Amino acid sequence: MRSPIPGLGRVMVFLAAALVSASLAVPEGWGEEGVQYGQVGTDVTLSCTNTHASLPVQWRRAGAVALPEGSAIRQGALVLPCASLATAGTYSCHGEDGDLLHAVSLRLGYLPGVPFVSCRASDYENFSCSWTSSVETFLPTRYITTYRKKSLTGEEKRRNKNGHMGPCLQDPSRPGTCTVHGSEFWSSYRLNITEVNPLGSSFRLLDVTMQAIIKPDPPEGLVVEPIPLAPRRLHVSWKYPSSWPKEPHFQLRFRLQYRPIIHRSWSVVETVNLSEVITDAFAGLEHVVQVSAKDFLDAGNWSEWSAEARATPVRDLATAASKETTTDASLESLAEEPSQAPNPEPINHSDPLEKMAVLVSLGIFAFFILAAVLVITILIWLRVRKHGKDKTKPHNFLIAATHLKALPKAQIL
Repeated sequence: MRSPIPGLGRVMVFLAAALVSASLAVPEGWGEEGVQYGQVGTDVTLSCTNTHASLPVQWRRAGAVALPEGSAIRQGALVLPCASLATAGTYSCHGEDGDLLHAVSLRLGYLPGVPFVSCRASDYENFSCSWTSSVETFLPTRYITTYRKKSLTGEEKRRNKNGHMGPCLQDPSRPGTCTVHGSEFWSSYRLNITEVNPLGSSFRLLDVTMQAIIKPDPPEGLVVEPIPLAPRRLHVSWKYPSSWPKEPHFQLRFRLQYRPIIHRSWSVVETVNLSEVITDAFAGLEHVVQVSAKDFLDAGNWSEWSAEARATPVRDLATAASKETTTDASLESLAEEPSQAPNPEPINHSDPLEKMAVLVSLGIFAFFILAAVLVITILIWLRVRKHGKDKTKPHNFLIAATHLKALPKAQIL
């Protein structure tokens, strides 16, 4: 059933925070007996107990008669106008005979400011919030941390009329953080982080949606290994973070970044698997690899990068074989010792590669010989043909002259 007054829930939260801060603002709850707190910039009055207001008293600071400038004694009380941080210290009041009547330790500071709060879920079952103070108060400070589920089912409303409120549990080993256990991934929550000191309190309300604050822990067990006979490949594998529940409903996807150790720019690959093969590594160069994770449905944020892992791909096969052959030959030459006894068998220096080289050389030589013979043949043929044409030219000239003689003279004229 909804409240007929709009915003009544917020008002109730404000009143609860005010009541709690008022109950915690009592000086006896903040330190040893005989300590008084005051706000910087205000007038602070120190009372001399165990004496009558009409009796004359003397006030001292840290045992000395000198008091802060502007201070005054009124009806046995010491008034410190516009107190500053330097005004803090131990004050004592004395009777006319110098006997100690009362001592008080004055601590000065500021009212708490609205704390800075951020929340993060490393899985879908719990989330944590952390905070820092926005004001340096110079006073002892406590935090009250509670939460309320915003959207309730009918059954939840019947079971819990307070709106499913509970404490955000603080861990003494992790100051400045609290955790809500048993949260629901599709639900929204309202966090109340109240900062309290002896002078007052201040709080921040923060609405939290699990999908928005989910941020897995980095993947674990990153292993990078070279692949035999593959000079540009590295095999990379990893595991889910141990804080992420092993259930099929909420999977993670991953991104892999890698680079040669001597380079600055990263290459990035995304995958949904727990392993990946880098296919463009540099043979013979050490590579550094990292991996991060994110909710499979793209909710929330990427995790921080995992710790680095390094590996070096195998060298290029041709280069490796050449170097290996050279090394083997050197070792064989060192291992062999010349024999002092004559060898009756004829020395055979033949080698299959040498034979092949000789055959190729002979083939090339024969090709050039044939080409030269062909060129010479063509040149001879062209010359003979040209010579034959030159012999036929006079014959043609004689025929033309005879023809001119046979023509009548009139035509010639």
